[in-house]
Amino acid sequence: MIATVNYLPEVTRFLSQKPVKLFIGGKWVDASEGGAFDVIDPGTGSTLASVAEGKGSDIDKAVASARQAFQNTGWPNMTPQERSVILHKLADLVDKHLEPLAQLESLDVGKPLAQSTAGDIPTTSMTLRWFADLAVHTRLREPIGVSGFESWQVRYPRGVAAFILPWNFPFLLLGWSFSPALAAGNAVVLKPAENTPLSSLYFCQLCEEAGIPPGIVNVVPGYGEEAGLALTRNPQINHMGFTGSPEVGKLVAESCGRNLVPTKLELGGKGAAVIFDDVDIDNVADQLVSAVTLNSGQVCCTATRWLVHKSIHDKLIDRAVAKMEAVKIGHGIANETEMGPVVSEVQLKRVLSYLDKGKAEGATTLLEGGVATVADSPNGYYVKPGLLGGDPQNVCAREEIFGPVAYVMPFNDEEEAVNLVNMSNYGLANSVWSNNLDRAKSVAERLVAANSWINGHNLFPIGIPYGGCNLSGMGGGVNSPETLLDYLRPQSFVRVLDDE
Repeated sequence: MIATVNYLPEVTRFLSQKPVKLFIGGKWVDASEGGAFDVIDPGTGSTLASVAEGKGSDIDKAVASARQAFQNTGWPNMTPQERSVILHKLADLVDKHLEPLAQLESLDVGKPLAQSTAGDIPTTSMTLRWFADLAVHTRLREPIGVSGFESWQVRYPRGVAAFILPWNFPFLLLGWSFSPALAAGNAVVLKPAENTPLSSLYFCQLCEEAGIPPGIVNVVPGYGEEAGLALTRNPQINHMGFTGSPEVGKLVAESCGRNLVPTKLELGGKGAAVIFDDVDIDNVADQLVSAVTLNSGQVCCTATRWLVHKSIHDKLIDRAVAKMEAVKIGHGIANETEMGPVVSEVQLKRVLSYLDKGKAEGATTLLEGGVATVADSPNGYYVKPGLLGGDPQNVCAREEIFGPVAYVMPFNDEEEAVNLVNMSNYGLANSVWSNNLDRAKSVAERLVAANSWINGHNLFPIGIPYGGCNLSGMGGGVNSPETLLDYLRPQSFVRVLDDE
C-alpha cells in the first residue's frame, strides 16, 4: 500500500487554498460568517483540505444570484443549439481534466482511482453531451389538435433548479443532475455533501472556462441542518432534486411542499438478486461480489439481498466467500486496490453496528466482515466484506446498511422468491439471474421496483429511466428523455376559432 499520496500539480494547487471558497454568481467568495470545515481523506483519516462553510445566508445569496442570472444573462433564451455548444465545451474540459478530477474523487470518497477514472468522471462528460444533444432534438413547441380551437403547448425552463447530493458518487450525480437542468436552460444551485465537496468545486473552474454565464452555476458546501435546510425552504427555487436517505428525503419533500416546489427524490434501497439454479454459479457469484463491494457497498441500488435457489445455495456461497476474502482492500490511490475505505468514521461505525445487530437477532455468519487493517493507513476507515444469512425479518435483511455486506436467503420456487423480494418497503432496483430468459423476464416484471435488471446488476445505460418507488423515491427518474422534460415548464395556449 502507500504511506503518502502524491498529488497531481493541479490537485495540489486546488487543495492548498485556505480555504477552498464558495462559488456564487460566477465568483469565488468566502463564507458569510467566515467559517470553514475540514474535508477528510477516509483512506488515512487525515485532512485533505479546508472548505468554506456555507450557511443559510450564503444559500440565499446563491439562489438570488441564480435567479438574477436566469433573468438577465440570456441563458434560458438561448437556442438549445447555442447552449449545446457551451455544454459540449464543458464536457471536453471534463475529459481534459480527467486525471485531477479522478484523483480528487478518489481521495475524497475513498473509492479506487480506477473506478473514478473509468467510471465517474467520463460518465459525467458523456451525460453532459447526451442531454445537450437531446435538448437540440426535443420539440419545445407542439400543436394540440382539438375541435373548435387553435391550441399549442410550449415548454420553458423552470428557473432555478436546486440540488442536494450525497457523498457516495458526488461527481457522477452532479453530472446526472446538472446536465438536464442546464441543457433545458435553467440556473442551478448545489449543496454538495460536506464529506465530499471537492470535485463539485473543481468543476466550477471548468464552468468558468467553458463560458457558462456567471450565476448560472452556484455551489455552496455546508451542513445539511443549516445550508441544506435553507435551500429546501427558499421560496425562489423552482425545482428540487435530492439524493439520499428516505428519512431525510421526507423532510426535504415536506419543506419544499410548503412552497409547492416540485421535488425529485432519489432515495435508498435494499436491492435483491434472485439467482435460479440454471446459472453459471462461479460467474454469478463473482458478479454479485463485485456489485456489493463496488464503492465499498455505498451504492443505494446494489445487490444486498441474495435470494439463491436452494439447490445451488451452498456452492454459490462457497464461491462468493472465497471471492470476498480475496478482495484487495487499501487506499483508493494505490494501484492494486479493489475496494477502498468507507467514506467516514461515522459510516464505519454504522456498518459495524449493523453487523452486530444482525448477529444479535440470530443471523448466521457466512463471512465475518468487520474492521480491516491496512498496514500503511492504520487510521483509515476500512471494513472487510461480510456475508450473513437467515431469517428474512432480520434487521440486516430489511434495512439499508450502505456497506459491503450482503444477506443471503434460500428459496424453493418462483413464488417464494417473488414474495421474499417484495417484502421490502424499498423499491429501487432488483435483478434476476437465469439462463431461461422467459422465466427471468416474467419474474423481473413481478418484482416491485422502479428498475429490474436481468443477468446483471448496477446497469445504467443512458437513455433508460432510473428512479425509485415506495421508500426509494418519487418525482421522476434520471438519465432519460423524460428527465429533460422534468426541468421544463409546460404552458398551453388556446384561441377560439372564428365562426366560418
